[in-house]
Amino acid sequence: MVRHGTTPTTGKVLPGIAKGLHLADKGRAEAQAVADRLSGLPKVEAIYASPLERARETAAPIARGLNLRVSIDKGLMDCDVGDWTGASLKAVAKRPEWRVVQRWPSGFRFPNGESFTEMQGRIVDTLDRIRQRHLGATVVVVSHADPIKAAVAYSLGTPLDLFQRIFIAPCSVSAVVYGEGGPAVLTVNAVGSLAELRAS
Repeated sequence: MVRHGTTPTTGKVLPGIAKGLHLADKGRAEAQAVADRLSGLPKVEAIYASPLERARETAAPIARGLNLRVSIDKGLMDCDVGDWTGASLKAVAKRPEWRVVQRWPSGFRFPNGESFTEMQGRIVDTLDRIRQRHLGATVVVVSHADPIKAAVAYSLGTPLDLFQRIFIAPCSVSAVVYGEGGPAVLTVNAVGSLAELRAS
């Protein structure tokens, strides 16, 4: 799982599922760097991306480096933050609900948007569907911070209410291997070499 690269509003605004947000110059450089790091992985069979521009623009150099075509999957979208879409993080951090977002996310639904529980169910179901399509192969998915955090938490067996403790940097890689005994988390928020992900 790869988080998209930096945008002009990363760390400042809650973009949610709003369209029209593109990578900044820094984000394009990050996307090329993660593409270079992923190009050495064996048996990469497919690459999927959220339909949002920032994810597709991150997936493009990865796909070129792997000589693959990007498949778009709506299940990889960012959390729908509803009425909070486009709000500044400074502004929402002053709302009383922000404590719930940080400390009891399973008990929160964004006004006219998605709940964290729904988002986690969506990303887990999407990853399972993709996994079933490509059994025995490596697949790259490009998504967003909160869905990746929720997927990592699920794979670790960590309650959703603790998922805010997981940090996912722009263009970081988090890897999960699936076997008969369930998921095993290989790495989270990796921003350096991915040599440890090659088969031993």
